[in-house]
Amino acid sequence: MRNLLIAMFVFLVVSCAPSKSVKMDDTTTTKATDEIIGPKRRIGVVEFENKTAYGQKRLGQAVSDILITELVKSNRFVVVDRDKINKIMDEQKFQQQGAVDSQTAVKVGKLLGLEAIVVGAITNFGVRTEGSNYLLTQTKRQVAEVSVDIRVIDVQSGQIILADSGKGEAKSSKGGVLGMGTKGGYDETLEGDALRAAVVKFVDNISKQISKRPWSATIASASNTEIYINAGSDSNISMGMKLSCYRQGKEIIDPSTNMVIGHMENYLGDFEIVRYCGDGGNCSVAKPIKLEQTPSSGDICRLKNSK
Repeated sequence: MRNLLIAMFVFLVVSCAPSKSVKMDDTTTTKATDEIIGPKRRIGVVEFENKTAYGQKRLGQAVSDILITELVKSNRFVVVDRDKINKIMDEQKFQQQGAVDSQTAVKVGKLLGLEAIVVGAITNFGVRTEGSNYLLTQTKRQVAEVSVDIRVIDVQSGQIILADSGKGEAKSSKGGVLGMGTKGGYDETLEGDALRAAVVKFVDNISKQISKRPWSATIASASNTEIYINAGSDSNISMGMKLSCYRQGKEIIDPSTNMVIGHMENYLGDFEIVRYCGDGGNCSVAKPIKLEQTPSSGDICRLKNSK
């Protein structure tokens, strides 16, 4: 009899214990190399638009925060803090909530010296409750499903270099015996789990697309004898690295689409990184190797011979 009671107690505990599972959509995931080759890319993430009726602003903030975390964890990017982006948008009286168009994203990106900026939207979010009821046992399952769309915009050209979609699903189950254990409320952690499952694949896809384009940095200050760029040790900049610098001019517009596809550029010269500057890891000093014109703040530099 004692053994029977113990067995029944164990059965009750196991049956009532909650469980959770997360399903990721990896149908379009592309695996980027874990090895960091060359400088890290400077990128920003705008607060996502929530197009659903659920969660209002909270979900948009949550999904952009998750993407920022995953980008930083990848060790491939220097991600500008979203508070800085919001401050710039507020100062320039740009729209902070809802859809952010490509033109606004490019303006913000240039003001912050970014290579690319990510905008996106939650297009679907839903939570449903499922259950089963047998003679002795009952099961209650909560399921959260989410769909997220992103666009990655090249700051220099204004082109959308990646458009991607992701889906995530998270489940939380609670079992019960004779009515015990199934009365728990809504599991709020499901939101974050489903959102993370939807966006985690974006990191590799973003890295792959941005890596196809030449790395660039912005000149913060300059003279005839040296330049200061907005990339340093945090960006994996190394001493002796060679740069070619340019001044962007007139926009190049595709007559068939009327869209900007690039800028005319004026070659300024070649430079070599000689030291870091500042305490934040985001500044380097370069000396001229070959000087055609004196650079100015806002000019751009790329790795020499990078095309």
